Amino acid sequence: MNAFRRSLRYSRPYAAISLGAFLSLLLVTVTNLYAPQLVRLLIDNGILVENWNGIVTATTGLIVVAVARGLFTFLQGYWSEKASQGVAYDLRNDVYSKLATLSFSYHDQHQTGQLMTRVTSDVEGVRLFFAQGLLQFVSAILTLISSAIILFATDWRLALAALSTVPLMGGIFGFLFTHLFPRFRIVQKKLGNLNTILQESIAGVRVVKAFAAEPHELARYRAGNEGLYQEFLGVVRLFSLGFPLVFFFANLGTLIVIWYGGNRVISGNLSLGTLIAFNTYLALLLMPIFQLGFISQLLARASASSERLFEIIDAESEVQERPGATRLGTMTGRVTFDEVHFRYVGAEEEVLRGISFEAEPGQTVAVLGATGSGKSTIINLIPRFYDVTGGAVRIDGSDVRDITLGSLRSQIGIVLQDATLVSGTLRDNIAFGCPDATDEEVERAARTAQ
Repeated sequence: MNAFRRSLRYSRPYAAISLGAFLSLLLVTVTNLYAPQLVRLLIDNGILVENWNGIVTATTGLIVVAVARGLFTFLQGYWSEKASQGVAYDLRNDVYSKLATLSFSYHDQHQTGQLMTRVTSDVEGVRLFFAQGLLQFVSAILTLISSAIILFATDWRLALAALSTVPLMGGIFGFLFTHLFPRFRIVQKKLGNLNTILQESIAGVRVVKAFAAEPHELARYRAGNEGLYQEFLGVVRLFSLGFPLVFFFANLGTLIVIWYGGNRVISGNLSLGTLIAFNTYLALLLMPIFQLGFISQLLARASASSERLFEIIDAESEVQERPGATRLGTMTGRVTFDEVHFRYVGAEEEVLRGISFEAEPGQTVAVLGATGSGKSTIINLIPRFYDVTGGAVRIDGSDVRDITLGSLRSQIGIVLQDATLVSGTLRDNIAFGCPDATDEEVERAARTAQ
């Protein structure tokens, strides 16, 4: 829940919009609470005594209340949705910004599909709570308290009888929330696994087709989809178990009111209009209880999603600029490996053991070796995609760990073994590292690459 409380801070920039939604919600609650009184007046002071002025006055009041309720419901929905979209916008930006700054080792340990799920589905889980759950929770509490006060003010004996089943409904919703929270963590994880399978299959479609492995990939995807489906069914089973019990106790409370209140009307101790108004207020009190059940599902999902999002935001990059790192001037290009040792995170054996060599400016150096011998690792250490575990990598005599990352990487050109094209033109891809390059420079780079 600590992560969820942190996600609430993202609503601060939208406090004014949220306040407008909250005030609109208050006015909707007021109109809902006032309507039963108009119904009582319509029956007791109009219909039963055949008072046409009373009928017209009460009916006009009900029309005004309905129009006002519709207007303020629209404003509340619009402003709460606008605020929730702002929260999602900021969350997505923060998560993506953090992913962009994390080192290669972090991405080596986390599947792409899982990260994509967090940026999309988990952000949406938090947004839905801000859009629907948060204000609905406030509305439910306000309506619950107000309706209870009116019920006890109207007839405290009847109120006690009507609310005797409410603690049982509260216990059911508490049970649902405590069991839904871990379920939604598993659901989001399985959704990430499914997205990973999909991403790998699409990215490697040429390899899949070359080896006629479509049946294998289809079976793998179906297995992941089946796991997600079964987990969702577990969530559905919880709801299917809890809500019928809640409705049973709610209907039981209504039956108690009709039986006990009806006897009091017959004995002359309660007016018919008051009984109808009381029953309406009871419905207004029970509706927030049902809403709290729906909100518990949104809260459980938002809490699980918040934890997954802040796992990324709180992650520390293993490659960070040292305090006092200096900016690298125009480099001459001397690269020195001095007794370099390197081991990937989680690996038991070193990939590089005591590697030492020097490449002079203008010199072409080829590193030969079998697959997995560390050739790519050597290249990745030069722009400091990873930090060495021993020794040092130097550019023009300066340890790369003492140089700012921006000034280091901006002067290093890399032709990757597996080229990844970004959306756009061929020119956009060639000039990706230098967007201001002229057409002549782009053409020269293309010819040089050939």
